[in-house]
Amino acid sequence: MKWRALGLTLIAGLAISGLSAQAASRPKSDWLHTKGNRIVDAQGKTVRISGVNWFGYNTGTNTFDGVWTANLDKTVKSVANHGFNTIRVPFSVQLLKAWSQKKYPQANINLSTNAALKGKNSLQIWSRFLADCQKDGLKVIVDIHSAKSDPQGQNAPLWKAGSYTTKDYYAALSWLAKRYKKNDTIIGYDLKNEPHGMVTDSSYAKWDGSKAANNWRYIAAKAGNKVLKANPHALVFVEGVQVTPKKWATGYKKSAQYNYALWGANLRGVAKYPVKLKKRQLVYSIHDYGPSVAPGSSWVQGNFTYNSLMKNYWRPNWYYIHANKKAPLYLGEWGGYFSGSNLKWMKAERKLIKTHKLNFTYWCLNNNSADTGGLLTSNWTSWNSKLYRFVKPALWQSKKGQFYGLDGQVKLGTSGLRKP
Repeated sequence: MKWRALGLTLIAGLAISGLSAQAASRPKSDWLHTKGNRIVDAQGKTVRISGVNWFGYNTGTNTFDGVWTANLDKTVKSVANHGFNTIRVPFSVQLLKAWSQKKYPQANINLSTNAALKGKNSLQIWSRFLADCQKDGLKVIVDIHSAKSDPQGQNAPLWKAGSYTTKDYYAALSWLAKRYKKNDTIIGYDLKNEPHGMVTDSSYAKWDGSKAANNWRYIAAKAGNKVLKANPHALVFVEGVQVTPKKWATGYKKSAQYNYALWGANLRGVAKYPVKLKKRQLVYSIHDYGPSVAPGSSWVQGNFTYNSLMKNYWRPNWYYIHANKKAPLYLGEWGGYFSGSNLKWMKAERKLIKTHKLNFTYWCLNNNSADTGGLLTSNWTSWNSKLYRFVKPALWQSKKGQFYGLDGQVKLGTSGLRKP
């Protein structure tokens, strides 16, 4: 999504030291797989991702935003105790490349509230986060959010930008997937956040049957298979693009007619050109936002309804994949403010998720996402109770209101449940 991180606050240096040990996997692994339009566990039982986004590793903070104030361990536990079973974490290729070269950019963190992180570098903090998640029954999705570490890095339309190439992008994914191939806390990789662009732009992502350098469908298949070569059990999340031709025979030409969607949310091309992976681990991902984030979108103009959204936007762009049981769907981002018609859109989106039991990660935990706000308040420890009450019914939970985790051995938080 388009967001602008608000100003940072307290910066405290970290000593740069050697690598910390990789978090160990439990004796019994907990990998997930796909079956039709469902995500299932090793026993074939349906599970649901109902999580939240927490950014910072992509922006230049080099760790999670908010740990310049809040305690990392307590924040992770609080996420689990509020019933979210997964955290999607945006990264930059720039940071992952640095890590792979044993270089550790300074993390922006407050040691007075995170004494346990003293002397730890940005990678070691990440390892502690994974250990926290394992202890609290949480799973993690790695999101390649941008090429460069930059609060606005996602505005670049492709998986490469500046001096960071497609080769660097592949290498970053491969390095991370190989490093954590035995750690089932990381359940999968969102290959690229919001590929986008218009054909009139100097650079744009397209989706067709070619091997063009800007064909996201081709690049995604190569990237996904590199992940699966390193870890055949990882889920591979593939987002869409922004525009697809109304007539595929016309192709991507300036004179052609196009279907438009939000960045990364146009998956019409899957019908004709599905992504082909060597393992059945593919999940298609979209991001969906309402008038407060995308006010110019035609489908949220006037007196829109749940039914009009389904007919005019959701179904033709991506819901058809779920309806036809082609693959699982995952709403990697959705959220926004309770203002004007955006609240109506938020209610429709929640109804969609609940009715069809869709997988999602809410955007976001951070309170410094300028055009959506977040679940944490400005002190980074207390929760926005009104927003949480709204999101809570969409979480995966029992009839008694207990939240389900995705782990078969560790319950979610203090009072949640293991997966059924």
